[in-house]
Formats: sequence, structure tokens, C-alpha cells
Amino acid sequence: MKKSAFSLHVDLESFMPASAEDKEYMVQMRPSSTFFKDGIKRLRRNKVAIVSFYIVLFITLASIVLPMLWPYSYESMLGVVPGKPVDASYNNLSPFKYGSTELRKIEAGEKVFPHVFGTDSSGRDYFIRVVYGARISLSVGFFASIIVLVIGLTIGAISGYFGGKVDLILMRIVDIIYSLPDMLMIILLASVLRVSLGPAIENTIFAKLGSNVISLFIVFGALYWVSMSRLIRGQILNLREQEYVLAARASGARGPRIITKHLLPNCMSVIIISTALQIPSAIFTESYLSFLGLGVNAPMPSLGSLASEALNGLTTYPYRLVIPAIVISLIVLSLNLFGDGLRDAFDPKLRT
Repeated sequence: MKKSAFSLHVDLESFMPASAEDKEYMVQMRPSSTFFKDGIKRLRRNKVAIVSFYIVLFITLASIVLPMLWPYSYESMLGVVPGKPVDASYNNLSPFKYGSTELRKIEAGEKVFPHVFGTDSSGRDYFIRVVYGARISLSVGFFASIIVLVIGLTIGAISGYFGGKVDLILMRIVDIIYSLPDMLMIILLASVLRVSLGPAIENTIFAKLGSNVISLFIVFGALYWVSMSRLIRGQILNLREQEYVLAARASGARGPRIITKHLLPNCMSVIIISTALQIPSAIFTESYLSFLGLGVNAPMPSLGSLASEALNGLTTYPYRLVIPAIVISLIVLSLNLFGDGLRDAFDPKLRT
């Protein structure tokens, strides 16, 4: 029966269970997601950041795979054969040119792999040296960023959580390091450590790396963690007053557990962004130290040392300076653009 408009009785039809079609029409459910998934979705919309990521990925994979497949080694001098005079025709070859022995092989019908970027003044294939130099520069940048992350994360978290005298002492140390001239301290530390570490690492597993590379890591660990520690400290100071931290304290959780289980996971966006932006800075620092002769040990190349060596023949072979300079610029620019994309995707303050 139809219910009267002026009746006070409850309309039972309003409380009937909804059908599946009604639920689908009335309720628009959003699929469950996480902070990381949402950040990846926003990052994929940033075309510049994605292209930059693929450029860095391509350079990284090329620097790992190509030395295994390339017929020339980064340290082998093509014109030097034990027991025979040095063949100077391999020195300073232009791109896609060949030495005298290779020309005779070509005339005999044999196939000779070309020197894509020519050779340097010692007769070494320049292309593989550029590829291997990119590998060294990327490796130093990534490992230095990990060192900076660990030190800065630890000191910033301790300073922000415990506060008081601990925060005062640690932040004064940070202020002292900030007050030092970066360039001068980096050059001085690299110069001193290169000499002092040489005898100490002989006959150890670090001998293959060389004293210069280890001194670079020590320089990064000594000077470059201050920015990371300040960022983490600021985040911890804001988060330690939240209710879930108070609940963790009330349940008996200690400081290290609260930091690792509650505070640092909520700082993950700042950690990811800062680490991504630290990598190009570390690569650039390694490049100009190698350019000054304070980088990797010879004959191991890096992009900075290759550019430094190219200065001797700048007027005759300008491409030897241009090629590593372009690779350095491409790596640093791509990493910076990718870091900006990560900041836009994962920083909650920048969400629209």
C-alpha cells in the first residue's frame, strides 16, 4: 500500500538492502594505495623526470656492460708490445682511424674493430676510457651518497629526538663544519689523505681502489653530511611531538626503536629526495677533484681526469675535452632533474 505523505510511520522501503548495482552506483570506492605507490604515480606523470631517469639508467648500464664486450681495455697501450719497439702510429689517433698494424690486417682482409673516439697520447682506446670513467664517476657518486646518508641520518635523528645538550653539541659541530670553506677543505683533505693513506692500505683489500678514491670517501663522510643531518633533525623535531610517538613512549618503547620504527619511516620523502639530489653533487665534486689531480689513481680513468688530460692537446684534439664534459653535464643534469621530479612527487607540501 502506498504510504500517506502525512503519516508518521517509518517507510520500510528506505531500509531495504541495496543491490550490487545500487552499491556500484552510489559508492565510488578508491582502490587502496600507499604513500610510495601514490608517489610513483605522480612521478610517472612527470615526463622530464622519467626521461632523465632513463638517461641515467642507460649510461649506468652501458658503463657496466660495455667494458665486458669491448675488445679494448682502458689501460692497454695498443702500440706497446713486449720485446718490440713502441709503435707510435697508435698514439693520438683520430676517431675511426687505425694504427699501422691494424691497417695491414685490414689490407689482408681481416676485420678490425674501430676506435670510435680515437686513442689518447699513450695509444689507449678513448671510447672505453670514457665509458669506464663514467662508471668510476657514477660509482663514487652513489657510494659517497650512501656514506652521507648514513652519517647524516644517524646524527640528525639523534639530535632531533633527544634534544637538549645532545642537540646543542651536535648542532654546534654542524655549524663549525658549515663555517669552513668547502673548496679549500676538500682540496686540503684530499691532498693530505692521498699521501698518508698510501702506505696504510698496501697489501689490503683497499689497495685496488687506491688511496685517492678512499680519500674521496673520507672527504664526503667528513664534510657533506651536515645538510642531510639538518634536514632530518628538522623533520624529527616536528614528528616527535605527535600522538603516536607519545603512545609508543607510554607502551615502553625506547628511543632507538621509536626512531627506526616511527620517526624515520615518516621522513622517507625527505630522505629519498635529499639522497637523489646528493648524488649529482658528489659526482661533480669527484670530477673537479680528478680534474685537479686529486681523484682516482692512474691509469684508472674518471671523467674529470680525462678532461684534465685533454688540456694538453686542446688545440689539436678538442673533442677529448668536449666528450667527457658532455657526459659529466648529461649525468649531473639528468640526476638533478630526476631529483626535482622525486621532490615534486614525494614531498607532501608540494601536492596540489
